[in-house]
Amino acid sequence: MKTPPFKLFQPTTIEEAIEISSGFIQNNEQFDWIAGGTDLLPNYKWHLNTKPNVISLALIEDLFHLDSNHIGAMVRLHDLANFEDTHSIIRKAAASIASVLIRQSGTVGGNIALDTRCFWYNQAEEWRRSIDWCHKCDCDTSADCRVIANQNELCVATYQADLAPSLMVLNAQIHLCGPDGSRNMPLSEFFELDGIKRNVLKQGEIITHLTISEDANNWKGDYQKLSLRDSWDFPEAGVAAAWRYSAQSPDDGLDLRIATTALESIPRLHDNITNDALINKSTIDEIAIKLRLDVKPVNNTTFPPNYRKKMVEVLCKKALDGLKGELT
Repeated sequence: MKTPPFKLFQPTTIEEAIEISSGFIQNNEQFDWIAGGTDLLPNYKWHLNTKPNVISLALIEDLFHLDSNHIGAMVRLHDLANFEDTHSIIRKAAASIASVLIRQSGTVGGNIALDTRCFWYNQAEEWRRSIDWCHKCDCDTSADCRVIANQNELCVATYQADLAPSLMVLNAQIHLCGPDGSRNMPLSEFFELDGIKRNVLKQGEIITHLTISEDANNWKGDYQKLSLRDSWDFPEAGVAAAWRYSAQSPDDGLDLRIATTALESIPRLHDNITNDALINKSTIDEIAIKLRLDVKPVNNTTFPPNYRKKMVEVLCKKALDGLKGELT
C-alpha cells in the first residue's frame, strides 16, 4: 500500500517548527508531526487519519540531547536502551520495544505520544468502510463505538506504548513547546482518558524532552510486560514498579510506585494502591491482587480482558520480586 500524497517540511530549530505549525493553524490547514515515523507512516499506508502536510523533527539537533536526567524527544529508542547512564527500569522498557530495526528508528517522543490502538480501528480502509466505521474513525457519520455498544461519546482505544510507566515511576517531567510558549508537567498528568484526544498536547505543540528527578538513582525497580511475541508486537499489558527506602534507611519506611500500560486508554500511576499498601503493610500478593482489580481493560486487543487482568497480577509480582523479604 502507498501513502497518500503529503507535503513534507523539515525545520532545523524548535522555533522554526513552531512557526510552521502556527502558519498552518492560522490558515486552518491540517498537519501532522513526524519523528521516527514507525507508527505514523504505517497508519498513513492504511489511510488512518492522514494529513496533507507533515512537519519532520529529524533535523532539530536540540531534540537529540541525552544524559542521565534529560531525554530528548528525538532520542532513538535503541540509543536510550544502550546508554550507560539510562536508569535500569527505563533501559529495560526501551529494550523490550518491538525489534532492533524499529528501535533504531523509533523515538522517545513518538513512543510517549503513540496513538491509541483498537482492532476495530487499526485495519485497512476497505475493511473499516465495510463495517460503517467506528467512533474513532467515524468519517463524520457519528458512528458508535464497536467495543462499547450504543455510545459515541468516549473512545476506549488502548494506549500500548512501553516507556510511559517506567518514566512515571521515576517521577519524570514532560516538557512541551508550542505557539503559546513552553510548559511542563508530571508525565502522569500528560495523558487524557480518551482514545481520540489521548493527551494534553495543544494544536501545534510538540514534546521537546523529558527530565528525570535527581534522586532517580535512589530508586530500584523493574518493568514487566505481556505481548503476543517478543519482537514487533505491542504490549498487551505492562507493569513498572519502583521503590526506595526513605532517608536511605529501611527503618524510615518504604516509598513505592506502580504504573501500568496497555490496559486502558492511558498509562496510569496507581498511587491509590501503593499508598494503601504501605499504610496497611500489604504483602506483594495483596498488592498484585489490588492492581488486578484496579485496571479496566476492554476487548479491543489480541488477548481478552479477563486474561490481561489475570496477567497484571502475575506481572506485578514479578516486578516486585526485588522486594521479597521486605513486603512479607
